[in-house]
Amino acid sequence: MLGPVTATDTSFEDRLAALEPDLLDTLRRVYGPEAAPVVARTLTGIARAAHDARPADLRELDARRLREPDWFQRPSMVGYAAYADRFAGTLRGVGERAPYLRDLGVGYLHLMPLLTPRPAPNDGGYAVMDYRSVRPDLGTLEDLRELTTTLRADGISLCLDLVLNHVAREHEWAAAARAGDPDKRAYFHVHPDREVPDAYEASLPEVFPDFAPGNFTWDDDLAGWVWTTFNDYQWDLDWSNPAVLCEFADIILSLANLGVEVFRLDAIAFIWKRLGTSCQNQPEVHDLTRALRAVARLAAPAVLFKAEAIVGPADLPAYLGVGEHAGRVSDLAYHNGLMVQIWSMLASGDTRLATHALQQLPQPPATTAWITYVRCHDDIGWAIADEDARAVGLDPFAHRRFLSDWYSGAFPGSWARGLVFQQNEQTGDRRISGSLASLAGLEAGDPGAVGRILLAHAIVLGFGGLPVIWMGDELGLLNDAGWADDPAHAADNRWVHRPAMPWAVVDSETGADPHGLTAGLRHLLDVRRALPHLHAASPTEIWDPRDSGVLLVVRRHPDGPLLGAYNVTGREAWVAADVLHWLGLHDDGLVDALTGSAPDLHDGAVRLEPYAAAWLHLG
Repeated sequence: MLGPVTATDTSFEDRLAALEPDLLDTLRRVYGPEAAPVVARTLTGIARAAHDARPADLRELDARRLREPDWFQRPSMVGYAAYADRFAGTLRGVGERAPYLRDLGVGYLHLMPLLTPRPAPNDGGYAVMDYRSVRPDLGTLEDLRELTTTLRADGISLCLDLVLNHVAREHEWAAAARAGDPDKRAYFHVHPDREVPDAYEASLPEVFPDFAPGNFTWDDDLAGWVWTTFNDYQWDLDWSNPAVLCEFADIILSLANLGVEVFRLDAIAFIWKRLGTSCQNQPEVHDLTRALRAVARLAAPAVLFKAEAIVGPADLPAYLGVGEHAGRVSDLAYHNGLMVQIWSMLASGDTRLATHALQQLPQPPATTAWITYVRCHDDIGWAIADEDARAVGLDPFAHRRFLSDWYSGAFPGSWARGLVFQQNEQTGDRRISGSLASLAGLEAGDPGAVGRILLAHAIVLGFGGLPVIWMGDELGLLNDAGWADDPAHAADNRWVHRPAMPWAVVDSETGADPHGLTAGLRHLLDVRRALPHLHAASPTEIWDPRDSGVLLVVRRHPDGPLLGAYNVTGREAWVAADVLHWLGLHDDGLVDALTGSAPDLHDGAVRLEPYAAAWLHLG
C-alpha cells in the first residue's frame, strides 16, 4: 500500500486496492520506473485528503453512481450547453432557471468557462488566471456550490471546463516563473533562444494564424521563448513535469467537492510535446488522462471526464480508449465528425461521404459515450479526411472549399448566413461561425430551414450517446447582429453565435415558439426517452445508402433493431424495401416511433418527406 492509511471509510481503501496497480503502470509509461512510485504516493495522498473532506451528500451521489454506472448513457439523458452570463447573468440566475432546463428534459448542463480568467482578451475565458475562484461577475465559489446543489435536486449534473494545456500569463505559476522561481519555471516550456522552438515549428500547425501566428512567444521577464500554442498570453504547461499532473489532480478534486460532476478537458490533445510531430494526440495524452481518471475514481467516483478533442477522425477513438486504454481514459468525447458530416450532408444533399467517414470509426467502449451535437460555442472546422473524400470520388480540397463558400453564403443559391473565421491563406482553410438557425437557412427565410434544424437534431438524438443542445437552438436564435459592439469581442466573430437568452420572449404567453422548433424538439426528446435502442451502450451501424439522400443509422438492441432514416434533401426520398428486409423490419408491425404509427409504404419502401426523419422499429 502506498502512503499511510488514515481514518477513512473502507470504500476508499477498496478502490485504492483495485486502482493502484493500474495507476502505477500508467505512471511508469509516462515518467519511468523510478519516478512513478513517488508520483503515485503524491496522487493517492491528494485523493485520500479530498475523499476525507468530501461532503456527505456527494458521497451518497458517489454510491448511487457506482450502483448505476450507465446513468449518463441512458436515452433519457440529454445535455444543454451555455455561457452562464449569456444564459442567466450569474450563477444564481442559472439556478433560478433550473426549472426551464428540467422541463426541457435536461440532465446534464455544461456551463462554459467560469473560473477566473485574465482580463480581456482571454480567449472567451480559456486563459485561466485562477482555477480556485469564479469570475467575480458570475459569483463566488459558494454560489457555485449552491448551484450544483440546486441542479442536483432537479436531476441535473454540472459540467465545467478545465483547461489543461495552458494557463494565463497572469496565473500564479506563471507569475512565479517570471519572478525567477525555478520550480515554477519548470512548469512551462521555456527556451533561451530560437534553436529548439524553430525545430518544433518545422512540424507544428498554427491554431489561430490570423491573430496568433507561431507557437512561441518571447517574454522579457523569463528572458526566454515560452510555448504559446493558442495566444501569446496562454502559456503551455509542461506535463512531462509530474508536479503539473499533481496540481491538476488537486484542482479537479477540489472542484468535485463543490459538486462539479463532469470535467470538460479542454485542449487535451495538445498537452504532450514531441519533436518532429504536430504535438497533438501523442500517446502520453491518453496515459495522463487515464492517471487523472484513476485519481478521480479514488476520491469522487461520481466524476466523469469529457475529452475536448476536436481532432481528425482517425485520432478521435483514442480519447474514449482503444486497446489497453479501452474504457479507462475519458467517459465522454465529442463526436466532432458527426457534427461536420451533418452540415456537409445538408449543403450537398448527399450522404455518401458521411456514410463512408462514419463507418471508419470503431464502436466506443460500452462504458463510454459520444457527445453528439449539431452546434457548440466554437467555429465549425471542416475536419473531413482527404482519404474519406477521395473514397467517394470527391476532391477533398474542393469539397472543403465548397462547404466554406456555402455556409458563408458565397455559393450561388446558398441559404446559409455564416461568417468566415480564421482564413488560412497558405492552406486555404476557412472555418465558419454562425448560429444553427442562421446556418440552416432560417435567417434567409428559406422554407426548408425548420425541417433542416429538426432533422439535424433528430440525427444527433438518434445516433446514440449523450446529445447536447446549444443554448438557444431550441428557440431558433439567429446570428447576433451586435456581436462586434463589445470591443472585447470585436476581433472574434464566433460571438455571432453566442447571443443572450431572450427570456422576455421565452416567458411570454405568445410568440415564444413562432416556428414550432421548441415543440418539435420536445417531441423528439419525448420519443427518445421511450426507446431503449438509444442507450449509448448499444452499437451503432451506418449502412450504405440505397438513396444517396438518405442517411441510414441502425441501432442494435435485444428488443430488435431501430433504423434511423434521415432525408437530408429538399426532395422526397426512400428507404428501400431491401434495407427493411435485411433488418427484419417487415410490413406487419412496422412503426415509426416519431409518428407513433405505421410509415407510408409503397412497394415495401418507406417514403420520406423533404428533410424528414423516421425511427423505424417493430411495435
